[in-house]
Amino acid sequence: MRPTGKLHLGNYLGALANWVRLQQDYDCFYFVANWHVLTTDPTESGKAPAYTVEMAADWLGAGLDPERSTLFIQSLVPEHAELHLLFSMVTPVGWLERVPTYKEMVEQLGIVSPSYGLLGYPLLQSADILMYKARFVPVGADQVPHIELTREVARRFNNTWSPVFPEPEAKLTEIPKVPGTDGRKMSKSYDNAIYLSDTAAEITAKIKPMVTDPARKRRTDPGNPDICPVFDLHRIFTPDADREAAATGCRTAGIGCLDCKGILLEHMLPPLAEIRERRERYAEKPAELVEILHEGSRRARKIAVETMAEVRAAVNLTV
Repeated sequence: MRPTGKLHLGNYLGALANWVRLQQDYDCFYFVANWHVLTTDPTESGKAPAYTVEMAADWLGAGLDPERSTLFIQSLVPEHAELHLLFSMVTPVGWLERVPTYKEMVEQLGIVSPSYGLLGYPLLQSADILMYKARFVPVGADQVPHIELTREVARRFNNTWSPVFPEPEAKLTEIPKVPGTDGRKMSKSYDNAIYLSDTAAEITAKIKPMVTDPARKRRTDPGNPDICPVFDLHRIFTPDADREAAATGCRTAGIGCLDCKGILLEHMLPPLAEIRERRERYAEKPAELVEILHEGSRRARKIAVETMAEVRAAVNLTV
């Protein structure tokens, strides 16, 4: 994850919760992608250290365990940059230009003259993945082209020099629809997010005025939960029986929108409170968080050094 500050519910449900589950069965590497921050706005680099601490607190609060998984900072493992450089020597520019997210980012951000770093960031991702000879990479469907690029890069390297890298597979993550308080996709930039650091009172204050079915103007009007952003959250947090009761009450005008939101909060607040309480314990000791990430970086670098020894032997540049 790129360090952009505190994580919100969409980050948690879309990726972090799955990371926590995966560490039960796999040897996992999760890292702060701070070099990747520079690809879109290099002027923001000075914010990365504080944002890294905030994000690490969210990670541990959500349940990532540094004893089970390797948690590290990308820039503390400089071997990633060297491997990226070597990959760039055998990767056609056309491969990078066809990555869908590159074009999308250029258009969305209105970038007139994209940097090489932005064009090459999927290749840096390939180095991030192949450095640890990953078997699986947990991603959503929109990131599958990045994994396919990584497979192509591994094949090209292996065919150019010698077989060093396996071809990783995408481990698809089902990402639930997580609406923000205004009904749009939850995003920091939209100022519609519920953060893992939010208190019960803050979450309640955000949920109470949350947009619902726009056709339901009055309490006596029936509503349609299928088009209601609040009901998308019910699908995530509310057990079947209570969720169906709320849906029936909505369709028949048996309950109002505030009643429906009250049912949601009853089921939503307890699990988020557990995360926030754990998060607070870590956030109060930022030096410990930094040491966890530095220790993880040392562990990651031992593996990276071994991989790069193989890579240098294969490329065979020096006497």
